[in-house]
Amino acid sequence: MDLPLSHFIKPGLVHFMAFPACQKGEGPILESLKKILADEYFEVVEITWIKDPATRAAAKAMIVSSGIDARYGAHPRILSQRLDLNSLDPAVRARAVADLKLGIDEAAELGMRDYVVLSGWDVAPAQRPQAMAALETSLVELCAYAEPKGLTVILEVFDRDIDKKCLIGPAAAVDEIARRVKQSRRNFGVLVDLSHIPLLGESPDQALRPVKDHLLHAHIGNCYFKDRSDPAWGDVHPRFGYPGGANDAKEIAAFLKTLFEIGYLKADGSARGAVSFEMKPLGGEDPELMLAAAKRKLNEAWQMLRL
Repeated sequence: MDLPLSHFIKPGLVHFMAFPACQKGEGPILESLKKILADEYFEVVEITWIKDPATRAAAKAMIVSSGIDARYGAHPRILSQRLDLNSLDPAVRARAVADLKLGIDEAAELGMRDYVVLSGWDVAPAQRPQAMAALETSLVELCAYAEPKGLTVILEVFDRDIDKKCLIGPAAAVDEIARRVKQSRRNFGVLVDLSHIPLLGESPDQALRPVKDHLLHAHIGNCYFKDRSDPAWGDVHPRFGYPGGANDAKEIAAFLKTLFEIGYLKADGSARGAVSFEMKPLGGEDPELMLAAAKRKLNEAWQMLRL
C-alpha cells in the first residue's frame, strides 16, 4: 500500500493481555496504561475491570488527556469467575448477567462506548438450541441495560473445540446469534479475532464474510496448538514469530485484505476501522519489546497487502 496504514486503520491494543498482571483488576494498571497512551502508534486501548475507584478515576483522566478511544473488555471478569451467559441453569445465567451489568456500569463510569463479552461454554449438540436461546435472552438484557448508558455490547468469537470451548463459536453460530439479538436490540455487534480463526478451523474469508453485517471490531494475534506441553498452547496469544505459531505477517495481511473486501476497512479511507493487537508475553518476555515487534510485524503485513 502506498498510503500509511493509519489512513485506513485505527491501531489498538488489548491492555490486559499485553500486561497480564492487571487482569485481576489490580496491579500496575496506571503505569502500564500510560505506556500505551503515550505511544502515538495506538489510537484504541481496551481495558478491563479496575477494582479500586480511585484508580478508575485516575485511568479515566489519563484516557481523556490522551484523546485515545478506550473500550471495555469483560473477559477477565467472565473467565476468572466462570460466568456463563448461556447456562441452562437459570441461577447461573442470572449471576452472569448481574455481574456483567456491574461491568457495564464501570464502562459507563469510564466514559466508554463499547463493552466486549464472550459467550458461555459449549454444550452437547442436542442442547445447543436451548443454550442459544439462553444466550439470546442474556445478550438482549445486557443490551437493554447498556443502551441508555450509551454503550454497545459486542460479542467476541472464541474457539469451540480446543481451549476456551465457547458456544460462539463458528461463523454460522455467530451470524445466527447476532441476527436474533438484533431483532430487538440495535446496540449489538461482534468482534472477530485473527488468533481464534485457526482454532476454529476457519479461514479469514470463512470467519468474516458471514458476519460482515455485524462486525464492529477486529483483533489480530497469534495462536499455537501443536504441542499441549508448550506454554503457548491454546488460546494464550503468544507473540508473532513464536515457533510453530499459526499467524505471522502473511496471515495478518490476508486478514486485513478480507476486512477491506467486506467493507469493514474502506479502500478510500472514508472510515477507519479499529484493529487491535491481542497478545500476551510468555516466559518472562518484556511486554514493551513484544509490542515493538508486533508493530513492526503489522507494518510488514501492510507492505505485503495488495488490494
